Amino acid sequence: MGLSDAELDAVRAIDATDGPGGADDDLGAFFGDTERARPVREVRVEPFLIARHPLTVAQVRHWLPEYEDDFAESDHTAARLQDEVDDLLAALPFRLPSEAEWEYAARAGTTGLTFRGDGKPDEEEILDDFADEARTAAAENAFGLAAMGSSNEVCADVWIPHFTGAPADARPRTGEGPRTVRGGAGDLSPWQGCDEWLLLLSATRAEFDLFTAVRPVVPVPAAPDGALPGAGT
Repeated sequence: MGLSDAELDAVRAIDATDGPGGADDDLGAFFGDTERARPVREVRVEPFLIARHPLTVAQVRHWLPEYEDDFAESDHTAARLQDEVDDLLAALPFRLPSEAEWEYAARAGTTGLTFRGDGKPDEEEILDDFADEARTAAAENAFGLAAMGSSNEVCADVWIPHFTGAPADARPRTGEGPRTVRGGAGDLSPWQGCDEWLLLLSATRAEFDLFTAVRPVVPVPAAPDGALPGAGT
């Protein structure tokens, strides 16, 4: 878990390829904040179930019937909650992923910048509206999860600007203050050439500020004999 030296080298290679004067010429802010996603560490993640995509506006209204979304273009769009986050979490029969669970899900067994590898992502990789099943399926990673990194997604962890002292068993870090969010490249679409693609990186993390999507998690139900059903899947 975390932003590795190899991933940093991959970003440097992309920056060099863009060349002087390119739209993404200055990555100084990104490199200045790399300690937010370091040190790289090994984390044990127990089995869990996570939603295929963030909750849509229509899904949020199942629990919050009066919910209105100024950012959504349709009921099939990922809901971007502001002051309603705590109300939704109180109503949901689910929980938020820990940061470790979210990153494990985003990477889907890969170790590159995104689940697609170390190449520079483009705006075609972001997804917000899930009405088009074919496009949603095309945006899935190896775990069958769509649009990881597209929306700003809130995690259970309180925001701490590094991983120093973080637990090794994927528990969320708790305490006072704002939560941590992951992703957000789609929230800035259409891109203005200000390095928005960096928000698609599996390791990119930030402090919850204005609005967020929710991708709920539940534990894997135990079989009657205590064994996990579908072991190996």
